[in-house]
Amino acid sequence: MSIEIKATKRDVKGTSASRRLRRAGVVPGVVYGGSNPAQPLELDHKALFMEFRHEAFHASILSLEVDGKKEDVLLRDYQLHPVRNTIQHVDFQRISATEKIHVKVPFHFVNAETCPGVKTGGGIVGHILNESEVSCLAKNLPEFIEVDLGALEIGESIHLSEITMPEGVEFTQLAHGADPAVSSINLPRAAVAETAMEAPTTKVVGEAPAEDGGAPEADAE
Repeated sequence: MSIEIKATKRDVKGTSASRRLRRAGVVPGVVYGGSNPAQPLELDHKALFMEFRHEAFHASILSLEVDGKKEDVLLRDYQLHPVRNTIQHVDFQRISATEKIHVKVPFHFVNAETCPGVKTGGGIVGHILNESEVSCLAKNLPEFIEVDLGALEIGESIHLSEITMPEGVEFTQLAHGADPAVSSINLPRAAVAETAMEAPTTKVVGEAPAEDGGAPEADAE
């Protein structure tokens, strides 16, 4: 399902003008890229925020309608108010159907509760990465990537190279030779501490020191 965003062209520029727009419930923005010049935008904050709070909005092709004309874009950047958590500014990038795009896509982890490391081993799941950048054509961009943890044992992890990817989609890190871990199954900290306390202490037995406190004398020939 396509996510549609409506905007109008913005004629006013500058910090003071943007501040007035925000007070009126309008978000200043810009769309750039492709063969057309960058275009400043105005967007209704309420309507934008309704879409912004959904995960798919951040990793999907969006249909941006500006004064009745539609074009496919990606959300490339945004600014939030540090206190009120309102959207202060948004950047959209035009995309081409024939050129690959690079987008960070979230992970959805499945079968964590039933994997051997958790179900029978008493381990806990540790998520090392929650998203990763992919490269693909716009038509192949997934909203999320599923990570199946169903086979993991205690102490094991799953790496990018072990994740089943949709057709036409690849991790950019793998293309550059990196293969980081995404998730792992570990013992709880309490269990690790208890195991360490129960471990036997090995006493190293050496030669008894000489009576005078010096090194033992060598045997006479």
